[in-house]
Amino acid sequence: MHRSYLRAAPTLSDGGHGHHRVTNIELFFDLVFVFAVTQLSHLLIGNFTLEGGAQALLLMLAVWWVWIFTSWVTNWLDPEKLAIRILMLVLMTAGLLLSASLPQAFSSRGLAFALAYVFMQFGRTLFFLWAVRHESLSMRRNFQRIGVWLGISAVLWLAGGLSDVPVRWVCWIAALAIEWIGPSMGFYTPGLGRSTTDDWNVEGGHMAERCSLFVLIALGESVTVTGSTFAGLDWNAANIAAMAVSFIGSLAMWWLYFDTIAERGAHTMSHSADPGRLARLAYTYIHVVLVAGIIIGAVADEFVLAHPVGHPHAGAALAVLGSAGLYLLGNLLFKWAIFGRVRPAHVVGLVVLGAAGLLVADGLSALAVSALATGVLCVTAAWESYARSCETPEPAQVHGH
Repeated sequence: MHRSYLRAAPTLSDGGHGHHRVTNIELFFDLVFVFAVTQLSHLLIGNFTLEGGAQALLLMLAVWWVWIFTSWVTNWLDPEKLAIRILMLVLMTAGLLLSASLPQAFSSRGLAFALAYVFMQFGRTLFFLWAVRHESLSMRRNFQRIGVWLGISAVLWLAGGLSDVPVRWVCWIAALAIEWIGPSMGFYTPGLGRSTTDDWNVEGGHMAERCSLFVLIALGESVTVTGSTFAGLDWNAANIAAMAVSFIGSLAMWWLYFDTIAERGAHTMSHSADPGRLARLAYTYIHVVLVAGIIIGAVADEFVLAHPVGHPHAGAALAVLGSAGLYLLGNLLFKWAIFGRVRPAHVVGLVVLGAAGLLVADGLSALAVSALATGVLCVTAAWESYARSCETPEPAQVHGH
């Protein structure tokens, strides 16, 4: 009789939510990504240019991808088993190396980043194939296909790490494109066929909870940046106002996600007839837009606190309005995936932010732009909360995008 490393069906001990609770080892693993989010924010703060933004974007997509793939794996494998715990701790060690290398990934530490990334992505897939060697053929075939795709991208990651920067860009963009296209292509592999979303029959509630915790991690990092920067400043009226406005903006972001959609998303996922399809769209792809908005928001807070009045940092208005816009866009797309319709509050908020960027942002101080963006987030959150209170409860809906 073989040992199974897969999760058992949820029980009452899992909190009565109809899905497995997030385990302590999963939360411990996520701590490495607190560091990764901080590193990405500091990378942008130190190089808020077109080149720096492109570097941060590519690295953020890579960080999110390695985290979300691990979340898919621990949705199937039981982190309470010793072998899986050891896997998580080993991946955590590699994740620390990956996070530490982020600021110099396009200079002296490109190979270190590539090695850590490939070890986490490809190595975790090989471990999974070993862990499910006695399980169903469809599960083994699914990860054999994934292993082929990640093996091809691994060659490009390593080649980029060994190359000069221009070639590194080409290799890493190609590697990331392969990995991001893979799920939508069903990881089609000659001789092995194509995976379907039935092969990704994840436990929806657990996946939703994992992603909401990552959003919480990113928001926490934003608050940390605001607090640590403010602590080192003179506590005059302008700096206190800048800190208050930045913090209220973080509160509004929390409200927009956790009060209006997080629980309903988890409920919809738990009752979906095709949770793999919904998890791929709503959580694997769309959530990265939310995380990007929060990371840029931390950068915006740093710029606003540095020069709240007078001549602001050249990128302050772009960072402030861009972070709020990305976060609203991510919420809009997520709610569209969950509810199957566009929420008007977010559309209006995006229009207001776009108009502000085109018409008035250049003539305002960083504090004024921050107050405007925070006001849009607060009004959108209030509008959404009011609209939710007026809605008639509906049966769980399933949207197959």
